Amino acid sequence: MPLSKRAAAEFVGTFWLVFGGCGSAVLAAAFPSLGIGFVGVALAFGLTVLTMAYAIGHISGCHLNPAITVGLLVAKRFSAKDLPAYVVAQVLGGMVGAGVLYVIASGKPGFELGGFACNGFAENSPGGYSLEACLVAELVLTFMFLMIILGATDRRSAHGAHGFAPIAIGLGLTLIHLIGIPVTNTSVNPARSTGPAIIVGGWALQQLWLFWLAPIAGAAIAGIVYPLIAGSDDPMHEVKKQAGSKAA
Repeated sequence: MPLSKRAAAEFVGTFWLVFGGCGSAVLAAAFPSLGIGFVGVALAFGLTVLTMAYAIGHISGCHLNPAITVGLLVAKRFSAKDLPAYVVAQVLGGMVGAGVLYVIASGKPGFELGGFACNGFAENSPGGYSLEACLVAELVLTFMFLMIILGATDRRSAHGAHGFAPIAIGLGLTLIHLIGIPVTNTSVNPARSTGPAIIVGGWALQQLWLFWLAPIAGAAIAGIVYPLIAGSDDPMHEVKKQAGSKAA
């Protein structure tokens, strides 16, 4: 598949993640009497990834997240030469998703921008959690997210082979949001954080660095740890290993 088409798929997928996930928080979470709350927002984020995994997974792999792309690169499941195009497409998709959401949200009389589903720490954490707590949360949650992705999509996994991987990944992201929303509003995705932060500006942009650093670090660590536990999922790896044993 040409890189241009894969990048376009990443743009569309990340647009949907930000528009759908952040949209549920901005438009539906606190709707009078019928608001979906934390659980609804968590489920919305999971559903955006699940639906896009089926829609574009066969085109681009459905990363939708610079941290995941970096983690897959570290795990030797992605090519370094394609990294810049993927990251640019993901960030642009997140920015456009946030922009469209703003156009819709601001059409309501009495609209106030507020936090606009931005991620934050300390005084901008939903639960007032410290910088250190938010850093650890984002690092660990992203680590576990990539561990789920690597395991679910492993060629040796019967679930991945039969098309069930998106379900595990989508539910994994839902669980991650159930844990992380009170702490940071849950990022685990620099592109998801960047789009709303550009709309809000100020504190959101000042704190954005954490939501690039921690998710990328967590995913990179998972990219090292998973192969150490599971070994390589490259079928040629075992062939070469067996050939080397026989030669010895």
